[in-house]
Amino acid sequence: MPPVLELRGITKQFPGVLANDHIDLTLEKGEIHALLGENGAGKTTLMNILYGLYQPDEGQIVVRGQPATIHGPNDAIALGIGMVHQHFMLVPPLTVTENVMLGVESVRNGLFLDHKRVAQRIGEISRQYGLEVDPDAVIADLPVGVQQRVEIIKVLYRAADILILDEPTAVLTPQEVERLFQTIFALVERGNSLIFITHKLKEALHIANRITVLRNGRVVDTVTPDRTSEAELAAMMVGRKVELVVRKKPASPGDVVLQVQGLYVLDDRRNLAVNGVSFEVRAGEVLGIAGVQGNGQTELVQALTGLRPVMDGEITILGSPVVRATPRQILEMGVAHVPEDRQGDGLVLSFPVHDNLVLNTYYLPPFANGLITQEEAVIATASRLVEEFDVRTPSVFVPVSTLSGGNQQKVIVAREFSRPIQLLIAAQPTRGLDVGSIEYIHNRIIQKRDEGTAVLLASPELDEVIALSDRIAVMYKGQIVDIVPAMGVNKEYLGLLMAGVKPEEAVRAAPPQVEEIEMERVF
Repeated sequence: MPPVLELRGITKQFPGVLANDHIDLTLEKGEIHALLGENGAGKTTLMNILYGLYQPDEGQIVVRGQPATIHGPNDAIALGIGMVHQHFMLVPPLTVTENVMLGVESVRNGLFLDHKRVAQRIGEISRQYGLEVDPDAVIADLPVGVQQRVEIIKVLYRAADILILDEPTAVLTPQEVERLFQTIFALVERGNSLIFITHKLKEALHIANRITVLRNGRVVDTVTPDRTSEAELAAMMVGRKVELVVRKKPASPGDVVLQVQGLYVLDDRRNLAVNGVSFEVRAGEVLGIAGVQGNGQTELVQALTGLRPVMDGEITILGSPVVRATPRQILEMGVAHVPEDRQGDGLVLSFPVHDNLVLNTYYLPPFANGLITQEEAVIATASRLVEEFDVRTPSVFVPVSTLSGGNQQKVIVAREFSRPIQLLIAAQPTRGLDVGSIEYIHNRIIQKRDEGTAVLLASPELDEVIALSDRIAVMYKGQIVDIVPAMGVNKEYLGLLMAGVKPEEAVRAAPPQVEEIEMERVF
């Protein structure tokens, strides 16, 4: 029996970049094939070709033994190919239901769109896969993590039998990840086939039948999990040995830098998103905010950085109240912000890389002399940061929109980490990054902590929170349900809190403190 999918000699070139260089890849019926590689290695480009969003310069796609020409997503869907994209393919003004049914509209009486039936089906999928979402919510009002759930639901709604999942577990609790894996295993048992793109080496080793590693647009090797290891996969991806654990000395907390008291914040739909939250972050420590995306983390971070009004409560930075401060005023107090939505809040996509690297300091010397921009200084600084932070770009003059998602994230991190700061507020700082980039950014966060910077880390990646934090606060439905020391914390206990289990019940199921454990990276 021929493979369900074959990619033969796929080549794709963009100006200055050879994204795919004669790539061969096969997917067998009922197989989970993991695809690993650095940011910019060509993974997403290859999958976008398979889904019809790009056309290959060379090569052939064969589906179920037959050559296929895929001009667009409709052709892919007709062939039974569905894709969950790293950067979402959603229409912001439409509801969840309208986005899910877009292109496969359901009608009643041959005339009217059947929103009710689609919404009911979304509810069924949501409950089945643990992907809670309101079918009537408008996409523009949803945080990034919930939008990703909508993308997963779209693919499941279309009942594709060749599934491309690009970082599908990034916003799930450990329990939800395990349920998703169980669902994936059940799908392949029924004959479905999956290409699973992930930056988490443990996931690839756990779930995949085969693993293909790309580097610089080429296939390095295809291996089976029983014949490789995390260290070998990381080395294949990056081309060097990668440190797979966060090595940090105990924190030495200093004075309080950020203090939050009785904070109440509304979301875009005027619902209470942050409900009486209080905490503090001291110089030289990392406070991690753990929780499933959509439980108030987004609105909390936006309130702290001046991007969302506060309904009630107090926020002070270095003793100064900032509830009514503008984002620029907060920035000028020595606050750095890595937003969770890099494209919506962190970058101006149409601007070149060099302008994005000075978005928060462009009006200050040496980048400005009064109202006149000092272009040479901007370009010189941008060139230095691109090299220092290993931003993979043909030049600093190309639009930042042309960079891979991981390299867009590096632009933000380079901009925020390259100036003196007192407080770092980082929301999902390594979302979608490869192992080498994660290693680098984790080390920089710990370096900032050790220099005396107060760090607030908000991430749905529980492993990342545990690895980097000195204390962990768990958010559920807008409230902090517990704050615990990170060293030796029981991951199962945190996962139960993230799923809404009360602390006293979670303690009985999984005591919050166990013996010291190794703080592993989110690989």
